Amino acid sequence: MDVHLIDGTYELFRHFYAVPAAVDTQGREIGAVRAVLRSVLSMIERGATHIGVATDHVVESFRNDLYAGYKTSEGVPATLLSQFPILEETLEAMGVVVWPMVYFEADDALASAAANGACDERVRQVFICTPDKDLGQCVVGTRVVQLDRRRGILRDEAAVEAKFGVKPRSIPDYLAVLGDTADGFPGVPGWGPKAAASTLSRYTRLENIPQDWHAWHPSIGSARRLSESLLSHWNDALLFRILATLRLDVPVFDTVDDLRWKGPHPNFEQLCRAMGSPDLFGRATSAFSGAHA
Repeated sequence: MDVHLIDGTYELFRHFYAVPAAVDTQGREIGAVRAVLRSVLSMIERGATHIGVATDHVVESFRNDLYAGYKTSEGVPATLLSQFPILEETLEAMGVVVWPMVYFEADDALASAAANGACDERVRQVFICTPDKDLGQCVVGTRVVQLDRRRGILRDEAAVEAKFGVKPRSIPDYLAVLGDTADGFPGVPGWGPKAAASTLSRYTRLENIPQDWHAWHPSIGSARRLSESLLSHWNDALLFRILATLRLDVPVFDTVDDLRWKGPHPNFEQLCRAMGSPDLFGRATSAFSGAHA
């Protein structure tokens, strides 16, 4: 079997800015919700059988307690934030497993699910469906891969290394020195993508980088400047790596069998009608009937 793990937060954000606004019978904004439901349903219609969707039920997480500058919900439109619980409710009604994150982040749930899924010998491939560079650290060979569905890009371990210049296990260190504007931490001054790649492709982890810049490999340019900056911001770099390291201890599922899609629940029809999209229920029931014909 293949396992498809979907970044529901990314999908909701992406569709919010791509589709027209729409309201349900209660006057709630649901334009992005309907678009995500159609997107997930299209995966099922194309043969996806084992699916899990992770969402950020709230934007803040345990990382906000570690670093004051970490991303928050400030500036996110209220009509976008309000659609998260609706998306979670409707996906569950469609029969899809959903992990709404509060203490952890959606990325942590995806990382945990990918690691768990890869442990099952029945699983052929795990597809982490998001373009988020953080998830690159979860890629393993050709077994756990990253899929950017919008652009049709499939990224295995070799492709991660080709894109970032480092292997998946070095992605947290890479982001620590480079910074991540999306997550709100700045990285180490003077370190850019080229410096991060050339250094960490050779030393893998921050602790393995020689403290004496004279000992750095001659292929790494500006070694003295980079070394001095890293050492003077060492504690920040270690903290940023913690922020960039995805957790693998999120309770997501007991067995991969829990992710099997078994068709929509009875309340899905009513929810679809309330959204003005009865076709979604028809598509879901047809997909289930076709899969069990």
